[in-house]
Amino acid sequence: MPLMSRQPGLVVLATLAILNLGRVHSAEPLPPGTHDRVTVANPTRLDWVFALSNQSPAKPPAEWTKGYVSTEQTYRLVVPAKVTTKLVPLVLFISPGDNPSGFSAFTSTCRRQGVLLASPRGAGNRCPFPRRVNIVLDVLDDLRRRYPIDPERTYLAGFSGGGRVACTIGFALPEMFGGIVSFCAAGDLRPESWLRHRVMDRLSVALVTGETDFNRGEVERFRGPQLKEVGVRTRVWVEPGAGHSVPAGPVPAVFEWLEQDQPRRKKLATAWPASRLAPGTAPDRQATARAVLAEANKRLTDPGTLYSGLMQLKGIRVRWTGLPEAATAENTLLKYEARDQRPWEKQDIAEQRRILIARARGIDAYGSGPLPKQYAPGRADMLKFAVTLWSRILQDGQDADAVQQARKRIPALRKRLAELDNGKKKAKDDR
Repeated sequence: MPLMSRQPGLVVLATLAILNLGRVHSAEPLPPGTHDRVTVANPTRLDWVFALSNQSPAKPPAEWTKGYVSTEQTYRLVVPAKVTTKLVPLVLFISPGDNPSGFSAFTSTCRRQGVLLASPRGAGNRCPFPRRVNIVLDVLDDLRRRYPIDPERTYLAGFSGGGRVACTIGFALPEMFGGIVSFCAAGDLRPESWLRHRVMDRLSVALVTGETDFNRGEVERFRGPQLKEVGVRTRVWVEPGAGHSVPAGPVPAVFEWLEQDQPRRKKLATAWPASRLAPGTAPDRQATARAVLAEANKRLTDPGTLYSGLMQLKGIRVRWTGLPEAATAENTLLKYEARDQRPWEKQDIAEQRRILIARARGIDAYGSGPLPKQYAPGRADMLKFAVTLWSRILQDGQDADAVQQARKRIPALRKRLAELDNGKKKAKDDR
């Protein structure tokens, strides 16, 4: 892949001590207990727009903020009776409905572990997607103003559509989180290499589905294995007897699994400070660009991290276009592009191949397995797409195991497609 492949352009992509039912406005720490309506004190300083696009403009698009007032936004917060660490851990749960949720599943674990638990109000599936993301980042920044939130132990969670939002935000802004917990849904990684690298290096992704959940196939056979195969620390839980819901049963084990990866995240933050958003900070776009540029330049000095550094420069060039850091990144990329020896190109091709193989296996497994009634009409399209991906793997011809698998799967998929087509013809004739 050429380093200068395209021009930048915006692309849209504790026992409870009290029960407080009144609104809390000031950005101060709150006492232990359940606070039903905490009001966001100030608009978020965090880069919520980048979760929806490929750039970080100085101002969000006007249509994305029309009619929304951050300081009228509220959320529900449970503060544990005791926090045993200097930095405060947080679970931020995104509901598919208008009311805050996740408390029945997470409260016991969060109380026991000394973890804040929060969920926004009015950020459900009916909320316009840009506003939904804005709300989540408003709430996160409000909590970061009130408490010394630990980015290594900030876990973004959600159910169904809320789980998809959690993946969208977490995969775009991994420096703000230690992990993602998505119930009965999942999401795909961003197309930018440097963001995929950051997610692989930093995040843990826990996917929870129910035994009879209509999204089980997507989670268990497609998204989970695909994320794991490309290098993201991922685990899938299937809760016996559960359907499309948020079961409390696996939450303690999920939380323990997320916590086990803290040493890796801390090591990464020590080596590469720009990989985490330090507690209490909210650097502006230029400061963030400057920090990532410094990391990229350091990576260029080591052959082992050269490729990742170049991918960061590509990211800087597009994400912060117009800033001096973007111009510096572009000049450096041009110098590398002019070199006769380009060892990084092999790494880039290998990464694209790994993603292609993971996607082929995931789509194949999803479309070939059991599908609920509402998804069954889409089976043929899934299988056709799987044939296309396997055909690309055959054409590439470089991964022996994947090529062998492609030679087996393409005839099997075409046979299944023919059976589906014959079934449709028969059903039409019967009418």
